[in-house]
This record gives sequence, structure tokens and C-alpha cells, in this order.
Amino acid sequence: MPETASRSSTSPSTRRERIAAILQRELAPTRLEIHDDSARHAHHAGAKALGGGGETHFNIAITSARFDGLNRVARHRLVNGLLADEFSSGLHALSLVLHGEKTP
Repeated sequence: MPETASRSSTSPSTRRERIAAILQRELAPTRLEIHDDSARHAHHAGAKALGGGGETHFNIAITSARFDGLNRVARHRLVNGLLADEFSSGLHALSLVLHGEKTP
């Protein structure tokens, strides 16, 4: 079962917490689910090259009004752009399911 993002008053310390904070702040989602899938990918060359420390692969599902009027590619570009710093610091892959409030 996927983990549901939670809000915290402290500074986010894990990649999952940072991702959740960025997506909450920028997308104001009505649904946000984040599941760390890194363990399934630990044997891959890309994960090993990143040190195998985990938090490299995530499955994320978001429903947000910010996606209304955007096609699938634009939605993915928006999320990937919001998480650019995470990609540059070790995030390797995202599996995204992105829905608008009015347009699935």
C-alpha cells in the first residue's frame, strides 16, 4: 500500500519528505501519494552508481487543479521541473500518475 504524504512543521530531512513538501507547496494537491520503490531497483546499475543508499526511485500519484488544461507531457514536465534539484542530487526515476481536478 502506498505511503500517503504527511505535512510536518520541521524541515524535511529525507528525499521523500522534501518531494512531498515541494509538491504540496507548488501543486496544492487534493491527493498526493508517494511510495519509495528504491528497494526494487537497488540491483540496477544506475542505483549502484548513485551509491545504493536508497531514495532513488519513487511512484507518485497526484490530483491537482494545476494539471487541468495540461496534456500528459506538460504535466510530467511540470513535476520533473519542480523536482530538478532532487534529480541533480541523486533521484534517479519517477513513475507518475497525474490527474487534474476536472480533466483526468
